[in-house]
Amino acid sequence: MATVRFDKATRQYPGNDKPSVDQLDLDIADGEFLVLVGPSGCGKSTSLRMLAGLEEVNSGRIFIDDTDVTDLSPKDRDVAMVFQNYALYPHMTVADNMGFALKIAGVDKAEIRRRVEEAAKILDLTEYLERKPKALSGGQRQRVAMGRAIVREPKVFLMDEPLSNLDAKLRVQTRTQIASLQRRLGITTVYVTHDQVEAMTMGDRVAVLKDGILQQCDTPRRMYDHPDNVFVAGFIGSPAMNLFDAKVVDGGVQFGSAVYPVDRSVLEGAGEVVTLGVRPEDMEISSGQGLPVEIDVVEELGADAYVYGHVQGTQPTEKPIIARVDGRTPPQKGEVVTFVPKGDHVHLFSLETGGRLGD
Repeated sequence: MATVRFDKATRQYPGNDKPSVDQLDLDIADGEFLVLVGPSGCGKSTSLRMLAGLEEVNSGRIFIDDTDVTDLSPKDRDVAMVFQNYALYPHMTVADNMGFALKIAGVDKAEIRRRVEEAAKILDLTEYLERKPKALSGGQRQRVAMGRAIVREPKVFLMDEPLSNLDAKLRVQTRTQIASLQRRLGITTVYVTHDQVEAMTMGDRVAVLKDGILQQCDTPRRMYDHPDNVFVAGFIGSPAMNLFDAKVVDGGVQFGSAVYPVDRSVLEGAGEVVTLGVRPEDMEISSGQGLPVEIDVVEELGADAYVYGHVQGTQPTEKPIIARVDGRTPPQKGEVVTFVPKGDHVHLFSLETGGRLGD
């Protein structure tokens, strides 16, 4: 069990103009499952490797359990890492793969066997202990890699996109198993993914990175309901939030032919135009004024349907507008539908800074 703290930790690779991770401040609680998420090149894997001791920290510090580990070698940090490519030894059995690190550390054979069998039971791998990795499926190999980490009984688990090599169905199944396993073991876990759905469904908290800078760290629900800036608003949620440039007018902001009411204090100093965000499920069809949208595509999903369209009079190639509607009575392709946002479900951001306006 351990707490983890990044204290203005920075990593800048030689020859790069900007740091890959820029003054990262992050506190991870004992037993917490924290997910680092962001687009490719945002610095999430670099942050994980800095914690593991695989990347140099150019400035700032990293602490595990209030112990400064910034200059410690990876073997002295008491962390276990699960990689994207499993990194199993093909000539060894599952049992030998899982117990190899303990063998190198000089742990007694009986103790190694006990720990391996215990981990195999947790991961439903008991019947595969004498098989070689080539005889296992991708999901089973991933569980072996997990088992190798578990038997070490580390203070912190580090997972670098461990599910990216699995097919979609197995990925959903395995992420549920990993989250459930982490809660049962109670070991502090830092998990890296580029998949925001994975992040939202697994993490106690989610930290969003962009260009090496932490954008927001919060619970999945809080981040979904109160994104701190335009980037987080557009990145978290599937399908993505609709973002519009909205003119500030008397009483609020313009939304098509309607005015969405906003308190004057929220818009004070925001300028003449703000960014207005509405999630697809918060767009509703109106028989009166609103935003006229011409429907381009209808995705029928049973109970729900997603409609993709464009503002009437603009080119369909421009950024589409997405709305979730009743799957039994969706609008038809080519139809023009007027949408308005549901009350209290609109997000406003500064056009200049991208920061959230209001609470």
